[in-house]
Amino acid sequence: MLWRRARWEAAAVGRSVQAAVTRSGPERDLAVQAIKAAAAAVAAWAVAGWWWSAPLALMAPWTAIVLVQSTVYRSLRAGLQQVVLIAGGTVLAALAHTLTGDTMAAMALVLPVTMLLGNYARFGDQGVYASTTALFVLVYGSFSGYDIAHRLLETALGAVIGIAVNALVLPPAHLRAARDTLFRLPRDTAALLRDMAEEMPEGYDRPQAQEWHIRARRLPRLLDDIRNARTWQRESDRFNPARRMRRRGPELPSTDWDASWERIAEHLSTLTGVLAEAIGDEARLRPPSGEALADLPELLHALADVCEGDCAVLGGDRPDRRVDRGEAMGHAWEAHRRLKAWVSHQDEETAVSLGGLVSELQQTLYDLGDAMIGPRHGPWAPPPRTA
Repeated sequence: MLWRRARWEAAAVGRSVQAAVTRSGPERDLAVQAIKAAAAAVAAWAVAGWWWSAPLALMAPWTAIVLVQSTVYRSLRAGLQQVVLIAGGTVLAALAHTLTGDTMAAMALVLPVTMLLGNYARFGDQGVYASTTALFVLVYGSFSGYDIAHRLLETALGAVIGIAVNALVLPPAHLRAARDTLFRLPRDTAALLRDMAEEMPEGYDRPQAQEWHIRARRLPRLLDDIRNARTWQRESDRFNPARRMRRRGPELPSTDWDASWERIAEHLSTLTGVLAEAIGDEARLRPPSGEALADLPELLHALADVCEGDCAVLGGDRPDRRVDRGEAMGHAWEAHRRLKAWVSHQDEETAVSLGGLVSELQQTLYDLGDAMIGPRHGPWAPPPRTA
């Protein structure tokens, strides 16, 4: 088991390395940031240790390497936090030693204070540097005014080099990550709807319906990924000198698009839940007749066409055939009308399950209309009836 796990990890590492070398993507972005961090540390050491021969030259590369962050804004924020924390830890340690005259007593006095300082929410994950700096000062006895000045100067030097490397050498951007995340939602939704449409005419069982329900319940996780990607994109634009020079491509859909898809995911989760509860020996709902559900696969196919078209507009895979969104929505509404007409022919038990399906599908159609990408002329509505 352990050997199999090791082989799996090695294969995953190999795929990541291959991806970093052969194509743009998160693996290459990570490799670029790693190389930049190493270069910043080497440059900081070259200035502080080799050229300047500073007595505490280690502080420069130590600070530089951790300031090559995932965005320029984070580098600036972390740099300010580190300078404040290192200065605070240095000064507090020197004061504690001056008061006690003993290294161990100074540790006992200063470390609780620096730990509390580091836990201040404004310092985020940089808080530990107050205590580690205080330890360095006390253990190595570098608490003279000369040593304190050098520690702060070399920290500031490392911060400047780390921030400069991150901001000026291939500054990180997360626009591609936002786009990659956006098209996954309609892509995965289309795959679910297509599978349901193809499997239902052959007859489905409870485990199959439960699998559809599990897949539908995973869709909200993609919405969380989308919100996270939007946050990263906005942050990567802050203080980024390459923001205006970068080719940005089409604008991302508004957050109203996210809200529409959140409702779509909820409707599909409820829809698949009704299907799962209306089949099997322990069904809580009486299933409608096969004749009543005859139009459901056509409706699901049309919804999948709409989602595949939206996926392509967002930069995902192109569907095998040309998709006209308006035409696909029209087919979906027509199939929905035929499905809804069967509700009045059901008994009081089957009307509950069929009515639940019809209700969720109707709301899904309206929300897919609201999620239309491109020029807007108000929400989609069912086409008018023809005589």
